[in-house]
Amino acid sequence: MVEWDGIDTVLLDMDGTLLDLRFDNHFWLEHVPQVYAEARGITFEESCATLFPRMQAIRGTLDWYCVEFWSRELSLDIIAMKTALAGNIRVRPGAREFLAAVRASGRRLYLLTNAHPRSLEIKLDRSGIGKYFDVTVSSHELGAPKEHAAFWTALRTRHGLDPVRCLFVDDTVTVLEAARLFGVGAVLAVRQPDSTGPAADRPGFDALDHFEHLLPIPDLVP
Repeated sequence: MVEWDGIDTVLLDMDGTLLDLRFDNHFWLEHVPQVYAEARGITFEESCATLFPRMQAIRGTLDWYCVEFWSRELSLDIIAMKTALAGNIRVRPGAREFLAAVRASGRRLYLLTNAHPRSLEIKLDRSGIGKYFDVTVSSHELGAPKEHAAFWTALRTRHGLDPVRCLFVDDTVTVLEAARLFGVGAVLAVRQPDSTGPAADRPGFDALDHFEHLLPIPDLVP
């Protein structure tokens, strides 16, 4: 699936790519509405009817990914709620082995995530995957989400990446489209980001089922 001879840097998404998206889907679609309902004295169904349109209205923006924004909007301590459930964070099968193989090959590893820095801290602490990366980037640091060209321009300016020699893996089609438009040489989609959800084709993109499909990884030749 990847012509490794042309790749010297691997860019990886976190939620839905390295980590099972089940945690986030449960948190935002089930847990937050339930806690909000209890705090407001309304039903779960009423809570969903109130929250989901508000979430959808800002989908794909930095605020949509911002735990501080939602804490203010909902008068809930989102970080405390995430911390309490952090035991449910799961690394996707084969992800650690893939990360180790990339490192052993001599290629650089970047974690590119839309997760807010405080949420990122919780997930890296729980999963232990942070140790594999040369660079960790939250879109909040660059002022634009990965869906926007401004993110990729800022990433290149700050880190001097040659996009043509990068592999990027993500589970969101709009993000993959932005990466491709930026000129990333190899772009792969994740077919089943939530282990409890259905697998789905990603039209226009090669889709990855399991990380072992990318192994073995040949050493990078200087």
